[in-house]
Amino acid sequence: MSKIYPTDWKTQLIIFKQYGCHYKRKKGSHHVLIYSGAKRAVVIPEYDEIDVDIIKNNMRTVNMSREEYFDLLKKI
Repeated sequence: MSKIYPTDWKTQLIIFKQYGCHYKRKKGSHHVLIYSGAKRAVVIPEYDEIDVDIIKNNMRTVNMSREEYFDLLKKI
């Protein structure tokens, strides 16, 4: 299984939008996206390197598998 590496916020925004998340708002330096069926919002901070823990938590929020994540990452 491939390892998830930190990426910039623009890449994460593209990945989660492609997965089906909808942009709701921007609060300060954080982008808030919603996903139908998710119990909470996906929050993507404007960091040059988003930590792997934040990426994994957002993946868990929308129930995204590692395979789906890597497939979307390849499309960018």
